[in-house]
Amino acid sequence: MTTLRSKQIPSAEELKTTGFSLKRTLVGKGGACSSLAEAKTVPKPAAPVSGATKPRPAVQTEFRRFYDRGDLPLQVAFDGAQRKVQWKVNFDKLDYHHYLPIFFDGIREHKEPYKFLARQGTYDLLAKGGPKILSVIPQLIIPVKTALNTREPEVVCEMLKLLQKLVMSGELIGEALVPYYRQILPVLNLLKNKNVNIGDRIDYSQQKRTNVGDLIDETLEVLEVHGGEDAFINIKYMIPTYESKVLR
Repeated sequence: MTTLRSKQIPSAEELKTTGFSLKRTLVGKGGACSSLAEAKTVPKPAAPVSGATKPRPAVQTEFRRFYDRGDLPLQVAFDGAQRKVQWKVNFDKLDYHHYLPIFFDGIREHKEPYKFLARQGTYDLLAKGGPKILSVIPQLIIPVKTALNTREPEVVCEMLKLLQKLVMSGELIGEALVPYYRQILPVLNLLKNKNVNIGDRIDYSQQKRTNVGDLIDETLEVLEVHGGEDAFINIKYMIPTYESKVLR
């Protein structure tokens, strides 16, 4: 119950002359028709972070499982101080439907020797595959999408380089990828503006090809050039801000 400290309530003129506040005459917070207590300052919560570009947790790859089991026909060899991949089987005898998706899945690896073997082995398979690569395109979509969805800059950059190599490794491969743009391009639309703002300093990531935004622009240009007449409209549907590099 609200009580008064003084028996006699001062008049309005006395309050003006003495600077006395009515708030100080009341004890407690109840009983009054409206609370005269000073409002407490409540800190405003910060806006939540969506985490759309935050890297996702790593999951064990099929490449590591097959390599630990001894089912992959390759091993690490050394030529002096330089590492290289030594294949135990000729490329003509390899089943690309079985091995190429496994190697693409290994791009997500960070631990050696899985990382080196998966990435260098994939480049070797694309260089020697020829016409056998085209029929494997549908099986490569899930490993490509899984690697891009990790949002890890190193993995995304490596997969973008492989996509460019894949498109240019044979005829009609770029056109065969057009129906799968809806699985591949949403992540690129999310990360295409992920560039480092360093002012007037030199960005060495461009020279080393580790800049995600620049690599996405390069990859989209390669997809449009080698994707046929329907490539641009499908890229534009998934990435509305994309501008054609051909129709200029």
